Amino acid sequence: MTPAELGPIIEVRDLSVRFSGKLVLNHLNLDIRRNERLAVIGPSGSGKTTFLRCLNRLNDLQHDFTHTGQILLDGKNIYAPEVNPARLRRRIGMVYAVPVPLPGSVYDNLVYGPKLAGVQSRDDLEELVESSLRAAFLWEEVKDRLRMSARDLSGGQQQRMCLARVLALKPDVMVLDEPCSGLDPISTAEIEDALLELKSSHAIVLVTNNTKQAGRASDRTAFFLMGELIEVGDTGCLFTNPVDQRTNDYLVGQFG
Repeated sequence: MTPAELGPIIEVRDLSVRFSGKLVLNHLNLDIRRNERLAVIGPSGSGKTTFLRCLNRLNDLQHDFTHTGQILLDGKNIYAPEVNPARLRRRIGMVYAVPVPLPGSVYDNLVYGPKLAGVQSRDDLEELVESSLRAAFLWEEVKDRLRMSARDLSGGQQQRMCLARVLALKPDVMVLDEPCSGLDPISTAEIEDALLELKSSHAIVLVTNNTKQAGRASDRTAFFLMGELIEVGDTGCLFTNPVDQRTNDYLVGQFG
C-alpha cells in the first residue's frame, strides 16, 4: 500500500499557536503519513520549528505557550489531559540541528533512553545499540569504539549517533529540525540515506532551510509562510509546478 492508502499517523487539525499572545501558527491543517518523508520548508520565522515542537509537546515547556485546535496521533488528541508527554516523546522522537551528546561513551548514550523506559537485559540493550547504529549508518565506524567518549566523534558522527539514540526508543515518528545544517556534504548524504531507509518503518518530518535537500530527501513537501501552510503536495510536483505564486517565489529565491 502507498502512504496515502495507509492513512495518516498524525492529523493536525486547525492548529493555532501563540507565545505571549503573539500568533505563530495560524489554523494549520496537515496530515503526516506512515512510511513517508515530509519536508517542511519556508523562510526563517515561518513557524517550522514551532510546528515540530508541537508534535511532541516540547512547546509545553515554555510558560507563555498556548494553542487551539488538535493534533491526533492514531486518532487520539495528544493534548488530552491523560496523555503522558514523556511517553509521547518516545513515540515521536526528535533530532535537533546541533548534536548534543550526553556525557559518557557512545554505548552510554544509546542505552540511556531504553534503560529509563525499563529495558534492563544486557542482551536486549546490546541488540538495540547495534540495530540503532546500523539504522543510522554508523555501526561500521564505531563498532570497535563503543566505549569511547561520544564527544570524541566527529560532528557528522555525533549527529548520526543522536539519530541512533532516538531510534533506540523505537519511535513511530521521527521529526528532524535542520539536522544537516552544520554538516559537510558527505555527512549530509549519510543522514539522507538513513532517512530513505527509515521511511519503510517510520513517518518522517524533516524541517530544512535547504530546498535542494527537500527535493532530494522527501516524498511530500509543505511550504510554510508567516505561520500559515501555503501548500503541500508531492515534492516533484510542488517544486516544478507549485499551485501558489508565493511558493514559486520562495523556490526561485525571490525571498527567504
